[in-house]
Amino acid sequence: MQLSDQTEPDSPYLIAPDPARAGLTRAVTGTDQTGAEVTIPVVEERPLTIYLNGQEIVTAMTIGDYPEFLAVGFLRNQGMLADGETVTGIDFDEELETVVVRTASATTFEEKMKKKTRTSGCAVGTVFGDMMEGLEGLTLPATEVRASWLYALAHKINTTPSLYLEAGAIHGTVLCHGDRPLVYMEDVGRHNAVDKIAGWMFLNGEDAADKILYTTGRLTSEMVIKTALMGIPVLASRSGFTAWGVEIARQVGLTCIGRMRGQRFTCLSGEDRLIRDADPGSVPDEARKSRRKGAA
Repeated sequence: MQLSDQTEPDSPYLIAPDPARAGLTRAVTGTDQTGAEVTIPVVEERPLTIYLNGQEIVTAMTIGDYPEFLAVGFLRNQGMLADGETVTGIDFDEELETVVVRTASATTFEEKMKKKTRTSGCAVGTVFGDMMEGLEGLTLPATEVRASWLYALAHKINTTPSLYLEAGAIHGTVLCHGDRPLVYMEDVGRHNAVDKIAGWMFLNGEDAADKILYTTGRLTSEMVIKTALMGIPVLASRSGFTAWGVEIARQVGLTCIGRMRGQRFTCLSGEDRLIRDADPGSVPDEARKSRRKGAA
């Protein structure tokens, strides 16, 4: 099964943000620091209840785009959809705000539901008590990453029209190959954005071994675990790290690069796989308009 939403033919993306898409923002009027009346776009959020076959799994707060990818990716990242699992149907009901993912065989979701915990993140951010089990024996491919790719990706992504640049209060996650951004997802929670990427990859059979995952969110243990379980060997972020996130990244061989701001970045895992083929001094700094959360 494939679900796709292609962008314009000359776009480098397979899927890119559409800040003009109806229902993603709402005009809200207030006052500024001087007391003058202002009207600004504010991001909408709405509930989406995810079912696996006949079982209700979770209700996520989301901006509402790509509900099928979000549902499949969430289930995949929680270990409820195994490799090779056949998805026979995805039914989204906009009025009821539900999405039902149907599989050809029974799943292990009952046991997973007993071990549900909350993460350190925002929005849905749900993982399970056995989230570390999938990392046992996992070693990611030793895929090289070039500094020139990182600089090129940061420039392309940060100048792409997006909901963040339109309204803020949102996270972005981008699946990349080399210096090309492929699939760019946004949501109110960084975990939602990653799950949308995971859902797209699962439904399209996309190979992860040569990919980079770029995110605007923090590199926490949960983000590192999700990236590793997706099989992606490189994780890059504009934001910072947590110590446990770095520890897990080193354990599984994940190249982990954070604090990507203009000419700067910091690599705390996978230094041996990082090829420094670009002079930071030759990289232009970010335009103020493109600076995102975490760049201050």
